[in-house]
Order: sequence, then C-alpha cells, then structure tokens
Amino acid sequence: MATAYSWNFMVTPTKPSLSWKLSIPSPFTAVNVTRRQNRTARRFVVFATVFHDPKPTVLVAERLGEAGLALLKSFANVDCSYNLNHEELCTKISLCDALIVRSGTKVTREVFERSGGRLKVVGRAGVGIDNVDLSAATEHGCLVVNAPTANTIAAAEHGIALLTAMARNIAQADASIKSGKWQRSKYVGVSLVGKTLAVMGFGKVGSEVARRAKGLGMHIIAHDPYAPADRARAIGVELVTFEEAISTADFISLHMPLTPSTSKMFNDESFSQMKKGVRIVNVARGGVIDEEALVRALDSGTVAQAALDVFTEEPPPKDSKLVLHENVTVTPHLGASTTEAQEGVAIEVAEAIVGALKGQLAATAVNAPMLPAEILSELAPFVTLSEKLGRLAVQLVAGGSGVQSVKVTYASARGPDDLDTRLLRAMITKGLIEPISSVFINLVNADFCAKAERTEDNRRAHFVGWFTRKST
Repeated sequence: MATAYSWNFMVTPTKPSLSWKLSIPSPFTAVNVTRRQNRTARRFVVFATVFHDPKPTVLVAERLGEAGLALLKSFANVDCSYNLNHEELCTKISLCDALIVRSGTKVTREVFERSGGRLKVVGRAGVGIDNVDLSAATEHGCLVVNAPTANTIAAAEHGIALLTAMARNIAQADASIKSGKWQRSKYVGVSLVGKTLAVMGFGKVGSEVARRAKGLGMHIIAHDPYAPADRARAIGVELVTFEEAISTADFISLHMPLTPSTSKMFNDESFSQMKKGVRIVNVARGGVIDEEALVRALDSGTVAQAALDVFTEEPPPKDSKLVLHENVTVTPHLGASTTEAQEGVAIEVAEAIVGALKGQLAATAVNAPMLPAEILSELAPFVTLSEKLGRLAVQLVAGGSGVQSVKVTYASARGPDDLDTRLLRAMITKGLIEPISSVFINLVNADFCAKAERTEDNRRAHFVGWFTRKST
C-alpha cells in the first residue's frame, strides 16, 4: 500500500527556510522553479511516497529453529535480534506486534508498558513461562502462548539420562579416566531395579519419565495436586502426598513449574524428611530447590547425589559450591536440546504466533481460555454470537442503571463436567464491557477488566455480575 504526500518549502540564495520541520522520506522528486521580484527564489514541490507495510513485525529475541523462522517469514516481518539487554528490548518492543523468547529473556511489566499497546502476543519457545509476567500481559491484553508438547520427549529422555548417569557415576568416572586415573573401586554405583522413584509433578514430562523409569524396573509414585488419579493409574503410577513421596523415595525426579508456591520447595525442612542417601534429579526449574540447603544435605549425606540441568541463576557462578560438588552431575540446561525438539518447538511456537496474529484461537494459550482443538472447533460458531449478545444486552438497558447482573444458561449435549464455557464467557464479557469502557477488551483481559469494573461500581453502575452455567 502506498500513499503520496507533498510538502512546499522556500529556498533563497542565502538562507534556506523549511516551512515544516520534518524528515522527507525517500524517494522524492523536486520540481517547479520560479522567480519572485528581484530575488531568486526556488519553490520545490516534494512528492514523497511512503510505503505502509501491512505485515506485522515479530521480534525473535533468542535463537529459533530455521523451520520456525521460515514459517514466520512467510507471514510477517521477522527481526532476529539476539542477546538484547532489558533496555534494548524495551526500546524495540514498541515497534513489534509479537515477541518470541526462550528462557533467557525476562519479559517484565515494563516491556508490556513500553509496547504502547502494540504487542499482541508473546511466544515462549518451550514449556515454562516463569520468565514472562503473566499478570502484566493479561492486564495489557497480550496473549501469551508456549510450546508445551514439542520438547516433552527430549526433556523426559534427558531426565532418564541424568538418572542413570548419576546412579553409575558416569560423569565422575569419565573425568577421572581422562585425567590419567583408573579408579574402578571408587565409582561403584547403585542399581535402579526395584528402587522407588518419586516423580514430583505429573504433567507431560513427568508422566513420560514415569513410563521410561517403569521400563527400567523401578517402582513409581508421584505427587501432583492437579493430576487426575485415573491418568496415573493408567500407567501404573500411584499418586501420594508430598510428604509420603519424599519420605519413601530412593530417587526423586522434579518436574513442577516454578511458581510462588513451589519456589524453594526443596529446602532444609523437606531434605530432613527424606531417606538418608536419596538421589535427586532436576530437569524442571532451578528455583524449586534451595541450592544452599542442597549443598548442606549433600555434605551431611542426607542426599547422596544430585543431577541438575537447571539452576536458580543461569549460568551459575563459576565458584558455585553446588556445581563443583563431587557428588553432583550437571548439564547446562540441555533438557530440550535435541535437533528434533528444537525444530519441533520452533514450529509449534511459530504456528501459535501466526495464528494469534491472524486472530485465531490458540490451543496453547497460557493466559486465556485454553481448550483442546476439538472443543475450539465446536465452540467457534458461538464465539461471535456471544460477543454480540453481550453488546445487545448493554444497548437494551441503555439510559437506565446499566447491567447489574448477568446470568448465562448454556444448553449442550455435553455433561456438566465436560462443558468448558470459559471462552464464551470471556466473549460475553467483552461485549458487555467494551461499549462502556475506554480500554480495548479481548479474550485475554476480559475477566480482568470485568473485575476492575466491578470494583468501580460505587462510582459507575455498570457491569458487576458473575456468571452461572448449567447444561440442559
């Protein structure tokens, strides 16, 4: 798309004078020379063509697989700017519609504020989203998506690799023999068969680790307050309490996200409840372990060995007592580092970004209603209808006291427990609030704005209702 502009300015032989101080875009053409009285004056009519690129701009702040980049470039302008510091990221972000990061870039509240409302979606190339301020993203109506499936197998395989390497002292024995020593008796390991493995966090990666560990002849227990018991039973895993898991396990494998409730969950108190000589693997997030407490547990023999792929600070300090401990095996956050996983993650996050920029519903959304693809397909015809019904309700009560409460009844052949109506509720909320709010509402920030309107009810009698549902 091109738009033509013209500017006039006068130039005398001695002193140029701009009638409008601005930078003249290129290409431009100057024409029409005239004379005025006894002075020579030149009048230039400058024709400039400015091209407005309809493509969105995607900032890729950390390395992404070529397949993912190719997909992005087919739809958007892609800016690959790696290793940006925080200020550089904040400066660039106002020119971007989407941002893709891995685990090394912090997407803080300031990033969303500095975007000026242009940033529509943040993609995390991986599973964990603890480096993205979800609350700020939601408040600013920015969708956050991740790539939760592509690196599942790679992370699970790395967990098993660390488990077996730790049990048989692989890393230590390798370093020893390369230094010219032959210490067979020093590196006697332990067997895995018949030992109890506690999987802490029974999501996608945790459940895959459990499957593989069962193949090694281990007895598997798991702790996850959100995991359905029937899914655990289907692969022969028993769900237990946190205390039972850590007190009975010979090996503990960590697979929980880093949240305020899991931060330093493994500390002096929890180590004191474990069997003496327990062995710990962490391919989740470094912050779930109090690293100083783990060093103390290793020194006392409470924890016999640890195998760590993640750390509270990455990279860890060169003089880290934990990293240098002789009973600790470490890798530099390699959980998702296989060729197949890297390409899969790149494609998965790129597809989510492109879909979000096209206005499509995202099955991998983190801060918006996230529904399986088949449910999204089923609800799609009702999404626009829900927003229009909300707008209609506002118009019907215009001039009165506003909408005081809202009751929504959903009729579906699905059972009450299988009726996920969060998306429709968000769109109804959008229709109710946007006509009476100065804030642009989307399905990301709809609930947040609804609650904000409710707290303002003393001053404005607008939306204050909550939703009920039933299947009929």
